[in-house]
Amino acid sequence: MAEYNLTLPAMGESIAEATIIRWLKKEGDFVKKEDLLVEIATDKVNSEISSPVNGILKKKLFSPNEVAKVGNLIAILETEGKFSLEDIPIIEKRKKRFYSPLVRTIAKREGMSFYELKTIEGTGEKERVTKKDILKYIRIKKNNILISKYNRYNSIQSINKNQKNEEIIEMDRMRRITAEHMIRSKNISAHVTSFVEADVTNIVKWREKIKETFQKNTGEKLTLMSVFVECVVKAIKDLPMINISVNGTSIIKKKNIHIGLATALSNGNLIVPVIKNADSYNLIGLIKIINDLIKRAKSNQLKPEEIQGGTYTISNIGSFGNLFGTPIIHQPQVAILAIGLIQKKLSIIETPKGDLIGIRHKIYLSHSYDHRVIDGVLGGCFAKKVALYLEKFNCYTKI
Repeated sequence: MAEYNLTLPAMGESIAEATIIRWLKKEGDFVKKEDLLVEIATDKVNSEISSPVNGILKKKLFSPNEVAKVGNLIAILETEGKFSLEDIPIIEKRKKRFYSPLVRTIAKREGMSFYELKTIEGTGEKERVTKKDILKYIRIKKNNILISKYNRYNSIQSINKNQKNEEIIEMDRMRRITAEHMIRSKNISAHVTSFVEADVTNIVKWREKIKETFQKNTGEKLTLMSVFVECVVKAIKDLPMINISVNGTSIIKKKNIHIGLATALSNGNLIVPVIKNADSYNLIGLIKIINDLIKRAKSNQLKPEEIQGGTYTISNIGSFGNLFGTPIIHQPQVAILAIGLIQKKLSIIETPKGDLIGIRHKIYLSHSYDHRVIDGVLGGCFAKKVALYLEKFNCYTKI
């Protein structure tokens, strides 16, 4: 019999870890090649890992809710016969390590299995695990156990004290990830927000005029987000230094325009699907891809790569009645646009014959940007540029 070491595979350029949600097989179960073994959750997207070989699931090395890093050994399968190196992920192609009698004695004393010993990073020659390595691992492990017990104890005490007057709700995984991202973004970027009002009367009337016919002919719901995305893309082409990221003291100018759409889920969490190469779509193309991404986002059917790689993000805060706001930048981007609620307002309308007062549909655009690399001139001009494209929208556009 041979053993196959199953590691957490790479799942995208920016994904370094995943949470184990649940195992789909039990230890001792026979699994066929490509059978689903475990459900994992990366940054807001759930997916499954299948078995690359036929065999028996011998050992699970991570429990539900534990976090594994890419390359970590997560399970051991017992196989019939040998398998080729091509079957093994590149990150697992390591030579067998020698463990000194001292290291083995310490491991035995601590009740560590050989499989656990193999997960310890070695700093010695040829990646050997030294006495210092194993003692450090044990110290961290025991410290984590103590912290876990302390937190559990405090949680129980808190519940006992407050159960009559308060409800204790543990953050779910997505909320914890979102919280970490928000704090990290505020710590990284110097946030500044500019506000611009735009007249979107032409857009509103255009949609009202053709939305029923459009849906009947295409099966697609005609939303205004497609127009907003189109106008943002045009503004980025005019002011490409909005479409950048920062690496230390270097500015990385992006050639591709990938627009993220902040999407609220029914459970109150947030996800940001990305329209890749948004400038390559016409208006009807944007309508279709936006509807598809949002539909699959709300049903948890997005693939990991569909929430990665965004270069600029739009948030529709008007969908829940907000006029304007101060959105937090989605790292590693440097700017984000929040679209407020469309309102009817009495407005002064300039005409060649003089000023008139009329009812217009107005909207506020809130543009947050990273003041480390974007000054008020560029940040403010970009918001104004988007507003001008919205106001110049051709209400006779046929789609």
